[in-house]
Amino acid sequence: MKIRSLIASAVLLAPAIAGAQVASLDLGNYQLTRQVSLPAGPASEASAVTWNWDRDSLFVVGDEGDAIVEVDRNGTLLSSMSLSGFDDTEGLTYIGGGRFVVVEERLQDAYVLTYTAGGVASRSSLASASLGATVGNVGLEGISYDPSTGQYVVVKEKTPQQVNAATLNFGTGTSGTANVTSLFDPASLGLADLSDVQVLSTVMDPSSADFGNLLIYSQESARLLEVSRTGTVLSMYSLAGITDSAEGVTIDRNGTIYIVDETPNMYILTPTPVPLPAAAWLLLSGIAGVAGFGRRKK
Repeated sequence: MKIRSLIASAVLLAPAIAGAQVASLDLGNYQLTRQVSLPAGPASEASAVTWNWDRDSLFVVGDEGDAIVEVDRNGTLLSSMSLSGFDDTEGLTYIGGGRFVVVEERLQDAYVLTYTAGGVASRSSLASASLGATVGNVGLEGISYDPSTGQYVVVKEKTPQQVNAATLNFGTGTSGTANVTSLFDPASLGLADLSDVQVLSTVMDPSSADFGNLLIYSQESARLLEVSRTGTVLSMYSLAGITDSAEGVTIDRNGTIYIVDETPNMYILTPTPVPLPAAAWLLLSGIAGVAGFGRRKK
């Protein structure tokens, strides 16, 4: 093989190993590395968090429906947008282009809005879609946009628990349509309730075996699960003894997981570095050696 070809192979190999996108996920390899406070006013009773991949920042909503808050990874307030007419905002997801979808738990309605720092979003003026009939305090707890399909995954807290896929058509008016189908029976997860969901297609490499999987969090069980779209539990992380009021989860492009609770605090989970396989080290060192030999010869 020519030296030029070997060098080209090294260039192609580096992104596959370092990776801007997450190559794989195993919650058993995660550890709680930090706990930070969220802005006590606008982010009080934090119930949902979502990662904005355009701004690389986090957005939080509290269950009183007062505001959507932008924070950095340290929980520092960057900006906020007031909400009007909302009562029980339990789910929030970023969908791109500065737009978010927020859900009201009891109404089981989803609303789409464009975030404007310092602005106000009034529920009565937003395009919406109904995902079910009005219920008590056991309705929609989480929503996550799947950019690979254009659909959403939503979870209903209990009575009964539900993990559903939803196609939302907000249209141009205030009342759109939703096509909701069950992904699997969540009874197999063994969770006391369902508090939030996060699709992994926002951060995973499309070739990863974890690309289509979900993160599901349970407040009452204080447990985070990675599950397949058919409900198979693949890995688990417990926050028992750490928090009993956490309700929201998201993940960023580095594979860092953020969990928010009502106190309000944010818990930051990071993966333990996985040593590079010996074969990969040998390949890289061999390529580097051949490249060095080529430079000396020249």
